[in-house]
Amino acid sequence: MPAFTVREWDKLAYGEGAGQIPDGYAGKLAALAARSAFAGRGGSGVLEHGRHALRARGVVGILAAGDASLEILPKIDVAPGETTDHQNAAIRKRLVHMLAVALDLKIDLGVITDLAWQRETLLEILIRIFCDKLTEALRKGMPRRYITCQDDLPTLRGQLDITRQFTRHAVNPSRLACRFDLLSEDTPFNRIIKAAVQRLAHLSRRPANQQRLRELAFVYADITEVPVSALRWDQVVIDRTNRSWQELFAMARLFLQDRYQTTTGGAGEGTAMLFEMNALFEEYVGRLIARALAGTGLTVSLQGGRLFCLSAQDSGRALFQTRPDILIRQGRRVVHVIDTKWKRISARIDDPTQGVSQADVYQMMAYSQLYKAPRLTLLYPHHPGLGKKDAVQARHRIIGHEATLETASIHLSSNSNMLTSLRSLVLG
Repeated sequence: MPAFTVREWDKLAYGEGAGQIPDGYAGKLAALAARSAFAGRGGSGVLEHGRHALRARGVVGILAAGDASLEILPKIDVAPGETTDHQNAAIRKRLVHMLAVALDLKIDLGVITDLAWQRETLLEILIRIFCDKLTEALRKGMPRRYITCQDDLPTLRGQLDITRQFTRHAVNPSRLACRFDLLSEDTPFNRIIKAAVQRLAHLSRRPANQQRLRELAFVYADITEVPVSALRWDQVVIDRTNRSWQELFAMARLFLQDRYQTTTGGAGEGTAMLFEMNALFEEYVGRLIARALAGTGLTVSLQGGRLFCLSAQDSGRALFQTRPDILIRQGRRVVHVIDTKWKRISARIDDPTQGVSQADVYQMMAYSQLYKAPRLTLLYPHHPGLGKKDAVQARHRIIGHEATLETASIHLSSNSNMLTSLRSLVLG
């Protein structure tokens, strides 16, 4: 299968040469992107199907249609001077790390060789990690659960179902209507894992991954096959008996549900696994801030608050609910509101406003009014144009209030450096 790669907001020209995509493939992939739930959201969509090139937008991931696939990588600044393959490898590693933090996964990125990061797509790397984790977990046995069963038996097992006994077996007392609990592996949890294995078997094009998925499918052969739309997520309970499977459950949700990505498909139409970078960046930063502030006495809420801006004068009905990305409290008092923005801001020398959206400023002013927070931050990914170090880029006083609004950037470097930077940003 021909595989193509483009970075967020970059173009992939039509053609047969290196770094180009044949027009036929481009049309199929653009049509698949147009059916995604992200298509047209906020006017951005997934791909622009231009006259001379495909242009990626603010969504990353994998599109696979017919016999071609397109990998869209986020626009993360990496070491200059490296080859494109090396840069893409570094971006894939950062993106997988962001997903691991957002989903609370423990992934040892070091076990994947540098060559694999360069040659394999994001999807194949995630499939490989999933197979490794599932294989290791199955060595300790598949999780089981007691399920209630009903059967007509010659001898009593469990309890007698009196109603069914006297309606179904009134004339044949040789059969007993039994109700009993059976320790079984055919549970909603294992059906979800099986569905993930089957889905990935259709997506993977790497022979090694395909082989491992066939082996895993054989292990789950006796588990009931359930369509993805009919899976009972609500019946899954993570407790001490299956706690070690929590990460696999999160990965199965990643592949099968619409948390950050959407998966669409049809008869021969293709499949897409896409991630909205705004949502992923928000969750990633929020979870890292919670880790960075552990033990400081400050508490962190993600998508909390939910105060309303207006109240209807006639009915008193609350209108326009707010959901700040990150609220930091000291006791019950909100002391800091942080909103993450997956955008590039300019250096102050180029633009006093740094390209900050006026709508974003208005939004933060509303947060200042509602939450009485003395400090508000718009947090962006760092890029070299802002200097070598991430930090607060500018501070402004909100006129008529004591609150301060600042713009800041965070470098998407290693996890330990980010924790230190975020702690300094909040406590500084």
